[in-house]
Amino acid sequence: MSQLRARRSRYVLTAGPAWGPAAGRAAARAGAMAKLLSCVLGPRLYKIYRERDSERAPSGVPGTPTSVTTPSSSSWDTYYQPRALEKHADSILALASVFWSISYYSSPFAFFYLYRKGYLSLSKVVPFSHYAGTLLLLLAGVACLRGIGRWTNPQYRQFITILEAAHRNQSAENKRQLANYNFDFRSWPVDFHWEEPSSRKESRGGPSRRGVALLRPEPLHRGTADTLLNRVKKLPCQITSYLVAHTLGRRMLYPGSVYLLQKALMPVLLQGQARLVEECNGRRAKLLACDGNEIDTMFVDRRGTAEPQGQKLVICCEGNAGFYEVGCVSTPLEGRSLLPIPGRLGGVPFPQNEANAMDVVVQFAIHRLGFQPQDIIIYAWSIGGFTATWAAMSYPDISAVILDASFDDLVPLALKVMPDSWRGLVTRTVRQHLNLNNAEQLCRYQGPVLLLRRTKDEIVTTTVPEDIMSNRGNDLLLKLLQHRYPRVMAEEGLRVVRQWLEASSQLEEASIYSRWEVEEDWCLSVLRSYQAEHGPEFPWSVGEDMSADGRRQLALFLAQKHLHNFEATHCTPLPAPNFQMPWRL
Repeated sequence: MSQLRARRSRYVLTAGPAWGPAAGRAAARAGAMAKLLSCVLGPRLYKIYRERDSERAPSGVPGTPTSVTTPSSSSWDTYYQPRALEKHADSILALASVFWSISYYSSPFAFFYLYRKGYLSLSKVVPFSHYAGTLLLLLAGVACLRGIGRWTNPQYRQFITILEAAHRNQSAENKRQLANYNFDFRSWPVDFHWEEPSSRKESRGGPSRRGVALLRPEPLHRGTADTLLNRVKKLPCQITSYLVAHTLGRRMLYPGSVYLLQKALMPVLLQGQARLVEECNGRRAKLLACDGNEIDTMFVDRRGTAEPQGQKLVICCEGNAGFYEVGCVSTPLEGRSLLPIPGRLGGVPFPQNEANAMDVVVQFAIHRLGFQPQDIIIYAWSIGGFTATWAAMSYPDISAVILDASFDDLVPLALKVMPDSWRGLVTRTVRQHLNLNNAEQLCRYQGPVLLLRRTKDEIVTTTVPEDIMSNRGNDLLLKLLQHRYPRVMAEEGLRVVRQWLEASSQLEEASIYSRWEVEEDWCLSVLRSYQAEHGPEFPWSVGEDMSADGRRQLALFLAQKHLHNFEATHCTPLPAPNFQMPWRL
C-alpha cells in the first residue's frame, strides 16, 4: 500500500508540470480569442487625448484624479491612427451605414415605386432576400477583418482593455484612464442614473418611467362632449397627426438627430470636443434618463480657480441642430463652470424625451456635481428654450434664465413653412405631439429672465427677417410681462412696448425711451416699494392706481430690462460681452 501511494505521489509530482504549460497555452488562446471578439464588436476609436495638467483637474466629477498619468502626446498621435486593414474595412462599413440611412429615409417612396411596378410579388421578393442575405454576410466578414486590424494595433487593444475594465468596475482609476479616449458614445459606460438621487428613491415625487410632467394643451374644441362617436370621428385625424409627427415632423423639428447630418459634422465635432477636453479640462459623462435615452454631457469645472464666477454653473441648451462641441458653449466659457448639452437631448427627440433628459441633467448637476439650484443658470439658444423653460418651471429655485433667439410657441413657426391648406393638420400635430409652449412654461418661473432678440433673425420670424415685429421673441416678452405685471401691461403699456419693439436699432430705442421721459429711479422706487409690501411672488398688481403716463414709463422700463437686442442672424455665435446676467430688482 505504501508503495502504491509513493507511485501516486510521483505521478502527481511529474504529471503536474507536464499539464501546466498546456493549460496555460489554452487559457492564453481563449484570452486571445476573447480579445479578438472584443475588437470585432468594439466601438470605433476616434482620438487619444494629449496629456493633461493634473493641477487643473476639476473637482466634483466622478473619476477625477488627484494625479494624472495619461499617454504622452509625444508617444501617441492626437488622432487615433488605424492600420490599413482596419482603415479600409471601416470605410466600407461607414459607406454601407450611409447607404442604409438613405434607404431608410427614402423607403416609403421606394416601396410605393416597387408596388406600382409590381416588384413586390413573392417570386421577386425571394431572390432579393437572397441578395440581401449575401450582402449581410459580406458585411459581417468585413467587420471581422476590421476586428483583426484592431487586434493587431496595440493602441486599440489597450483601449478595449480599459473600456472593458470600466464597464466591469467604474472605479475612479478606470474612469480616469477611459477619459483619455474619444470613441463611439454608445459604448460609453453610464455615469449617472435618473433614479440615483436618494430623495427620489425614498419619495414618489420624482418622474416615473413614463416621463416627467408636462403642461398639456387645452382641447381644440372646448365644451364638446367626448362621446364614442366623436372619438371615432377624430380617429383618422389623430392617426394622420401621429404619422406626420413620427416621420416628417420629428426630423424637421430636430434635424440634429438625423444620422447623415451627424456624420457630415463628425470632424468638426471631434475638434470641438478635443478643445473642451484638452484646453478646458472638460469631463465627459453619460446620463441615463427615465425613458432609457442616453444623454451626452461635458462638464467644465471652474470652482477651483480664482474666478468668482466659477462657483456658478451655466447649463447650455443647444438648438435643434446644435451640438455642444461647436455651439453656444463658447459664449459663457470665460471664468464660469459649464455643463453643455446637445440640442437633441434624447435618442428619440420628442418634447417629452427632451424634458426627461433635461431633468436628469439638472439632477446630475445638483446631486453629483454638488451645485445648489441657486447657483445654476440656464442659458438656451433657439429651440433649446423649451428645455430651459421646462427646467425653470420644474426647478423654481434656479438662479436665472437667459433665452437667446427663442420663441413663445411653435405653432406660428410651423404654419410659416407649411402650405396653408395644411393649417388644421399642422396645428393639431404640433399641439398633440410637438408642443413647444415656451411662454406658458416661462410664466411659471418666478426668477430673473433675460431675452436676447436677434434683429436679423430669419428662423423665428413668421414673415421676412427685415420685419422685426414678426419675430416671435416679441411675443415671448409680451406674454411674460403681461403675466408678471398685468396692470402695467394694460392698453397704454402694451401699446408703448409694441412701439419700442418696432425699433430695429439702439438709436430708435433711445428715441422712444426719451420721448416718454422714462425716469428709471422713479420706476425702481415704485417696484421696490411694492415688493417690500407685497412680496416677490408674481403676478403683481403694481400700476393699478397709477396714471396712464406712469404705466407707460414702467412698461418701457421693464421691457428694456427683460429684452436686449443683438444685431445678427439666427446662427451667428453670441459674443462673450453680450452674455449678461438678467436684471434683478
